Amino acid sequence: MKVPKIINRFAAISVLLICGSSSAFSQNKENNFKNKTPEERAKFQTEMMKSKLNLNAEQQSKIEGINLNYAKKFEPIIKSSDSKISRFKQAMSLQKAKDEELKKVFTASQYKQYEKFQEELKGKLKDKI
Repeated sequence: MKVPKIINRFAAISVLLICGSSSAFSQNKENNFKNKTPEERAKFQTEMMKSKLNLNAEQQSKIEGINLNYAKKFEPIIKSSDSKISRFKQAMSLQKAKDEELKKVFTASQYKQYEKFQEELKGKLKDKI
């Protein structure tokens, strides 16, 4: 049946968004995020954003706070044994809220770059699936 494949793809995409990194393609799923602390995930996300988006010092400080806040909120979802659909819905809701906060810190150009980077990650994930 095709529905489970679609659900698995959405769940995988949500995991990628949670991590916010391309390391999903270089490490196995377990080492990628489940064994990382929220602080480690937030630090990695901030470093990726800093290098990809050329954040200034003020932006970097604000982004660090946002990334840490949401990494902590994502932690129960990552560790949860809830259904993939449930985790996906929770993750997408949080990701949407996070994106709204990020949009307030980024310039319009940076936010477009951020969206482009997210789309590239989704594309790579789809290719892997």
